[in-house]
Amino acid sequence: MSLTKRCAAELFGTFWLVFGGCGSAVLAAAFPELGIGFAGVALAFGLTLLTMCYAIGHISGCHINPAVTFGLVAGGRFPARDLIPYVVSQVLGAIAAAAVLYLIASGKAGFDASAGFASNGYGEHSPGGYSLTAALTAEVVLTGFFLFIIMGATHRLAQSSLAGVAIGLSLTLIHLIGIPVTNTSVNPARSTGVALFQGSWALDQLWLFWLAPIAGGVIGALIYRALLTSDD
Repeated sequence: MSLTKRCAAELFGTFWLVFGGCGSAVLAAAFPELGIGFAGVALAFGLTLLTMCYAIGHISGCHINPAVTFGLVAGGRFPARDLIPYVVSQVLGAIAAAAVLYLIASGKAGFDASAGFASNGYGEHSPGGYSLTAALTAEVVLTGFFLFIIMGATHRLAQSSLAGVAIGLSLTLIHLIGIPVTNTSVNPARSTGVALFQGSWALDQLWLFWLAPIAGGVIGALIYRALLTSDD
């Protein structure tokens, strides 16, 4: 498959992840009295990833996350020469999704993107008021296990037909844990798309949601790689 087609798949896949996941948070999480809440948002993120695993996994590998791409390079599963094109495509897809979501959300009277717009944050901008240290730790650990699961689920000895289920459900679990701490990033592209439209504190804190997920992804992939022996 050509790099152009793979990058196009990553763009569309990341669009769906951000539109579905962040869209559920912005439009449905607290919808008057019967919103879907944290659990619903977590499930939405998991479902978007699960569906895209089967839609584009055979085309691009369905990274749809710069931290995953960095991790798979570190884990020896992806060529470093394709890292930058993948990351650029993912970020563009996230920005496009955030733009469409903004267009929809702004159709309701009283909408104010500066109130949050599903952005990630720490300190006073953490949903639960968690500190920078707590946010950094959570994002590194959660992304590390995410890559560990991806590496295992897509290993040649694993049941490949169920990889998308394991990976999608892992993202759901990650959000159930992480939403109160940082609103859950584990994905720099997802954080960037909505931060651009939030426009203030989310941009100031965006550095953490690039640094921590990428570091965690690389660590998780390296740990999994170290566990494999030549016999595997």
